[in-house]
Amino acid sequence: MGDAAAGWPGAGTQRLEDLAREAFVPGGVLSRAAEAFRPRSGQTEMAAAVARTIEQGGALVVEAGTGVGKTFSYLVPALLSGERVLLSTATKTLQDQLFARDLPRLADALGLPVRMALLKGRGSYLCTHRLEMARQDANLPDRTAVRTLAKIEEWAQGTRTGDLAEMPGLDERSPVLPFVTSTRENCLGSQCPKFRNCHVNNARREALAADVVVINHHLFFADLAVRESGMAELLPTVRVVIFDEAHQLNETGVQFLGQQAGTGQVLDFTRDMLGAGLQFARGLVDWQQLAAATERAARDLRLVVGRATPGSRLRWTGAAPEGVDERMWGGALEQMERSLAQAAEGLGTVSEIAPDFVRLHERAALLAQRLAAFTREPEPGAVRWVDVSTHLRLVESPLDIAEAVQQKLLKSGATGGEAEAAARRAWVFTSATLGDDARLSWFTEPCGLGDAEVLRVASPFDYPSQAAVYVPRQLPRPNDPAHSGAVAALAQRAAQRIGGRTMVLTTTLRALRAIGEQLQARFQGSAAIEVLVQGQWPKRRLIERFREGAAEGRPGCILVASASFWEGVDVPGEALQLVVIDKLPFPPPGDPLVEARGQRLELQGRSPFNDYFVPEAAVALKQGAGRLIRRESDQGLLVVCDTRLVQMSYGRRLMAALPPMRRLNDETEFDEALGRLGG
Repeated sequence: MGDAAAGWPGAGTQRLEDLAREAFVPGGVLSRAAEAFRPRSGQTEMAAAVARTIEQGGALVVEAGTGVGKTFSYLVPALLSGERVLLSTATKTLQDQLFARDLPRLADALGLPVRMALLKGRGSYLCTHRLEMARQDANLPDRTAVRTLAKIEEWAQGTRTGDLAEMPGLDERSPVLPFVTSTRENCLGSQCPKFRNCHVNNARREALAADVVVINHHLFFADLAVRESGMAELLPTVRVVIFDEAHQLNETGVQFLGQQAGTGQVLDFTRDMLGAGLQFARGLVDWQQLAAATERAARDLRLVVGRATPGSRLRWTGAAPEGVDERMWGGALEQMERSLAQAAEGLGTVSEIAPDFVRLHERAALLAQRLAAFTREPEPGAVRWVDVSTHLRLVESPLDIAEAVQQKLLKSGATGGEAEAAARRAWVFTSATLGDDARLSWFTEPCGLGDAEVLRVASPFDYPSQAAVYVPRQLPRPNDPAHSGAVAALAQRAAQRIGGRTMVLTTTLRALRAIGEQLQARFQGSAAIEVLVQGQWPKRRLIERFREGAAEGRPGCILVASASFWEGVDVPGEALQLVVIDKLPFPPPGDPLVEARGQRLELQGRSPFNDYFVPEAAVALKQGAGRLIRRESDQGLLVVCDTRLVQMSYGRRLMAALPPMRRLNDETEFDEALGRLGG
């Protein structure tokens, strides 16, 4: 991009901060980029702070409340700076929005010739070699998968990018996707017969040639851990790095900065080995026998764990995970290593026939190496556990990303030229929710950003007039078995009053199922209300249907959801006017990572509850409540079905973390407020 800002009216010797402020004045350049643009002091203040950080270098942390317009606050100074910029988001949704809408619109309004690129993880792109292999694969799950594969083949003829998100109607949960995408483990690299036209490599080449590159946090940390994603070449050439949706940075980072091995990876390897063996070297090795032995070893390891609840995490502080027989666990791990060694031996005999066998041999050795690491003591300061689902995932991770950020990003302790380059680089971290204290320590502490400049910009919304919060006093206690039923009954009655327009956010999958089933049973066959439940449709389809609401004579909607729906879901207008939260979103106390973080605080003489559990709940509650008011014209009600919010001393701190909505004191006031919405 060079000195792109030099071509912008008013540029020249002006400081970047002044240029940025000018863009936000009434009738300024932004009025051409955004419909109904209105100057907001908070938006301009944030843009000025970002501009100063870009000019001076260093780290800036900005909590920008809903409605501030933070996207333009960081994009305007970043584009005007003329520097090479890396933008990272937590979700592919925002990644696509920045690349396809916000960046082009803004660059056009500013009159800047900016070359942009979108870079996702390799699992987002079609692998044409694996697509070709999938045609010969007899392991496709069912006829639906065969039909989906045929549609992907047809789409593959015309796509330029290979980005599967661009394919109409493709379910992001489709079981076909692992057959037509590559992973770091199974990619053949330069030995691939389709290497010249590889969509992943094309995307990386475009990124290396671009002025602004849009990536996501998963890709960023995957590279930080393994130096493989193409970022290794890209990051040193970038002087401005901006993380949006930064509240997810720590939890994303710890996934990549430790070690992992899983029975799912072993089964994927087994499937690929059998497919390649039967296609390229049938009869040379007993592929069926090798695959059966490896598959049996993976399934035996899963069976050793027994009937642990799917979705649970098992503590692992000794020789075996909690509740698992040490002798059986050790024996099953050894058997899996042996079966992988036998597979590697068979693959070694045919390695010259096709590059697929060379890569499969490497994968067998790598999987065995990863499993062996879990027979040794964990690294100091790390926590180890087992994720349980249909498969097992063995995990060892640091408690946070602070050390990685300090050493690998900010280059703390660096000397000479490396230190000078690090000092010049600008890091911007922003989100609508980053903590509940002035220093935003919930975010800055685990991310190693204690010395960063911190800015908090309040939302411009008039919350006292736009929204109200109600805590029903008559509900059962949160741990009472009758609680979910009472939440469902309240949501049912309220949604009937306002014709749907209700989102119920749960803190557990058990509550999701209980509340969803009760509401669907109550409204079955109803022409007035349709109940949508997470997991029954793809997320994108659920949100699209919910946004439609009662338009065109369709029923109004209740959406019951958990986890990923607490944030990043934008439903402005009348389609959403009531958010019901079932319980205060404290971290699960039995989670091994949560426990280890609490124990570390105890060793430091601090309170795990006050310094970890309450701030975590405050941030999550603020995220959930943030679904309600998305525009200046929105009106709505928040119901928190947890009496601890008004009965416990920490409730005041949690209530203070919420936007300043007016309080409804009893059921009568709640009914009157519902009546005003229903009218």
